[in-house]
Amino acid sequence: MVKVEEYMTKNVYYVSPENTVKDVIELIKKTSHDTFPVVSEGRVVGIVSVNDLIGKDENEKVKNIMVKRKNMITTRPDADIRDVGRLMFRTGFSKLPVIDEEDRLLGIITNTDVIRSQIEKTTPEKLNKIVDAYRKLGFNLRVYTDTIPVNKIRPTQGKIYEDELQGRIYELKRGLAEPIIVIKKKGRDDQYILVDGHHRAVACNILKIPTLEAYVIEIDTDKKLGIEKTADSLGLRSIEDIEIVDEENNDSCRIYELTSNRNHI
Repeated sequence: MVKVEEYMTKNVYYVSPENTVKDVIELIKKTSHDTFPVVSEGRVVGIVSVNDLIGKDENEKVKNIMVKRKNMITTRPDADIRDVGRLMFRTGFSKLPVIDEEDRLLGIITNTDVIRSQIEKTTPEKLNKIVDAYRKLGFNLRVYTDTIPVNKIRPTQGKIYEDELQGRIYELKRGLAEPIIVIKKKGRDDQYILVDGHHRAVACNILKIPTLEAYVIEIDTDKKLGIEKTADSLGLRSIEDIEIVDEENNDSCRIYELTSNRNHI
């Protein structure tokens, strides 16, 4: 079971019942967050969101507009994160305060954290499928983890999607991104061919983060791989060549399954 405490944010911005609407607006500007627990004497007594501020006088106190504790949905650090995800889906809440038995604030869990917990669980399975595909083609290889330069990553996917990119930017700002998957030819340290993690790589580039954690599949070959031919055909040399598109206005295929296309390998 994956617990909430493994993915929750522990350093939480919160407000007091005596703060004003103006105070909350200033905190929203400072943090870009839209929801804050309300804490009094160390205990959660309510929650306030940007929606609660609409039409309110800037001098109105938080205690008069907040959702009170008895009407809140919260969770505990030892709760199953999948159960929390289902609860968020049913109720429509995107953030839940994490509290202990005495209502003390321990952290906050978001729907992005829930999604990330499931993505990270699938990464090893995805990695194993890719490794198995190359081994079946007769390549000698080894797999390891490393921190690689973003400017040496060569993409193999020509488009990424704006909505998902914003999610990866959010994760990176909080230090939460899972490793990407790259291929490196043995003896070549100037290029890492990106197999999985295009949104994360672009997010790093936008945020000017110079390195990224990666699963590296090092292949002992001098031949041009199918995945390199794919990059050639798309005119992809660096992260800068990837197009960012709005998914709602784009009818092209979003992703393809690497292991189902031998030519791509």
